[in-house]
Amino acid sequence: MANRGPSYGLSKEVQEKIDQKYNPDLEQRLVDWIVAQCGGNLEKPQSGKQNFQQWLMDGTILCRLINSLYPRGKEPIKKIAETQMAFKQMEKISQFLQAAEAYGVTTTDIFQTVDLWEGKDMAAVQRTLMALGSLAVTKDDGQYKGDRDWFHRKAQGYRREFTEEQLRQGQNLIGLQMGSNRGASQAGMTGYGMHRQIM
Repeated sequence: MANRGPSYGLSKEVQEKIDQKYNPDLEQRLVDWIVAQCGGNLEKPQSGKQNFQQWLMDGTILCRLINSLYPRGKEPIKKIAETQMAFKQMEKISQFLQAAEAYGVTTTDIFQTVDLWEGKDMAAVQRTLMALGSLAVTKDDGQYKGDRDWFHRKAQGYRREFTEEQLRQGQNLIGLQMGSNRGASQAGMTGYGMHRQIM
């Protein structure tokens, strides 16, 4: 973690709100999936947000995870170097994030490098891993390993085909969102500039 003193006031309140979003049950499910996906030689961390952060912080496990979702020879991260240099570890996290986005995880679901590196928002890290797992289950390309009930399947697009005649008919309709012109008349309307007659 970064060398930073305790926060006070609004900063503390904001950090406490962010920390409340972290889900310990989800952490356990994600650890189980990462171990199953990457292979059995990974050691599980002890439970707890800081242990989870320390486990993922060097970026090696994340790079192995994204590579395991691709067939052999098509991995997005070719070389995963084991190193203790901070900037190299942060670079590996960035490589994972780029590869996750290329895999199909939406930009809004992707965490920032400092969220993991400094432990600022571990709930965002959980969201990214959940989105990645859901996408892997949805793709169903044989690369996903683990229990399929750990993640929900994303909705697939349902493409509709319309004939030219159906499209022409749709142009003649006035949608109810725009209101209706039924029963509209100008009865009782007076021309502009004329005074209303009060009797």
